[in-house]
Amino acid sequence: MSPTSPGGLLGVVGWSGSGKTSLLEGLIARLAGQGLRVNVVKHSHHDVELEPPRKDSARLRMAGAAEVMLASPYRVAILRELRGAPEPSLAEHLARLAPADLTLVEGYKWERMPKLEVFRPGLGRPALYPDDPDVVAVASDAPCPPDARGVAWLDLNDPERVLDWLQSWLREHPKVS
Repeated sequence: MSPTSPGGLLGVVGWSGSGKTSLLEGLIARLAGQGLRVNVVKHSHHDVELEPPRKDSARLRMAGAAEVMLASPYRVAILRELRGAPEPSLAEHLARLAPADLTLVEGYKWERMPKLEVFRPGLGRPALYPDDPDVVAVASDAPCPPDARGVAWLDLNDPERVLDWLQSWLREHPKVS
C-alpha cells in the first residue's frame, strides 16, 4: 500500500489513551515547522459529525447527496455518506490525499504498513509489537524490555528523540510500496 505522493507512510498505533494523538501533534508541528508537508489519516470507530445538522451542507448531505464539498478560503472538506456501503479501505483514502513528504496514519493497526507503536504499560493493555512484525519502533514511557526483538525503542517523554528517529527512518524509507 502506498500513497500517491512521493513521501513515506508510517502508521502510529496503540491502545486508546496511550498518547498517539499527543505524540503526533508534537511531531507534525515540528515537521511542518521545518517546511515538510505532512498528511494524516485518522481512523475513528465512532460516527463523525463535522457540521451541525441545521447547516446547509448537512441538509444537502441528508437530502441524499453522495458527497458534499465544503470549500472556503481557509479549508476544504469532503463529506461522503456511506449509506450502508462498506467503509473504504485505507488505500482508497490515501489515494484521495494531496502529495506530501510524509503521511501518518493514526489507527488502522490491522493494516500492513510500517508502524510506530505508542505503548504505556500503565494502561494495563499488552504491547502490539510482539505480535505485529510491521512495528518498526515503540515509543514508550517504560524502559526497553530484553525481548524487544530489534525494534527501535524510544522514550515517549522525549519528543525530540522520537523526531530524530522519525527523520532518520524517513531518510532510509522515503517511499513505502
